[in-house]
Amino acid sequence: MIRVRSGIMALLCGALGTSMLSAADLSTYRGLKLGASLAAVSKQVGSKSSEARVLHQRPALIQELNWEIRSPVQTGTTKPDPVKDGLLGFVNGELFRIIVTYDRYKVEGMSVDDMIQAISATYGTATKPTAEIAYHSNYAEAAPVLARWQDSQYSYDLVRTGDRASFAMVLYSKRLETLAEAAAVESARLDAEDAPQRELDKQKKRDDDDRLALDKARAVNKPNFRP
Repeated sequence: MIRVRSGIMALLCGALGTSMLSAADLSTYRGLKLGASLAAVSKQVGSKSSEARVLHQRPALIQELNWEIRSPVQTGTTKPDPVKDGLLGFVNGELFRIIVTYDRYKVEGMSVDDMIQAISATYGTATKPTAEIAYHSNYAEAAPVLARWQDSQYSYDLVRTGDRASFAMVLYSKRLETLAEAAAVESARLDAEDAPQRELDKQKKRDDDDRLALDKARAVNKPNFRP
C-alpha cells in the first residue's frame, strides 16, 4: 500500500511541475496565464470563444468555459494525468479562475496530508486557513479550504470535491476574483430588482403571442365558416 501511495504521489508531483523554481510563478498553470484573454485561452485549450457560457452580463461579463484535459497520447507523454477536467472562469474577457478536478481513481487512497505534501513539492509550503471558497457543485456552493499556496497576487486552494470522492484545486487572481465576486453579487441584486418588470414583459409577450395565434386562426376560419 505504501508503494502504491508513493507512486501516486510521484505521479502527482510530476504532473504539477518538475522544479521549485517554477513554483514561484503562481500566475501560470500548465501554460494558462491568469489574466489572459478569452480568445487566447480558448485557443490554447482547443476550444472556441463562442463556447463560453454567460453567467452574468452586468455590471461585468462573467463567463465559464470547460477545459477538456488532453490525453497522454495527445500530449506526447506516457504518464497518465491525475487531472480529470477543468473549468475556466472569465471576467470581462480575462481569465480570473481555474478549477481543476483530480481523477478519483488516480488519487485513490491519498489522504489530505498526502495531497498537500505532493503539491507542496512544486508550490512550496502551504498554509491551512480556516476559510471557505466558492466551489459550485450539486452538493454546495462553497467548500472548506484544506490548504493554500499563495503570493500577493494569486492563490491556489485545495478542496474536496462536492461528493468528497476526490480533490480539486481552485486557482485564481486575487484582483480579478474580487472583481468577479463583487460583480456577481451586484448582478444578483439587479436581477432581483428587475424581476417584477421582467415578469410583466414575459406576460405581455405571452398575451401578444396568444392574440397573434387567435388572429391567424380567425383569418382562416371566418371566411370558411358555414352555419
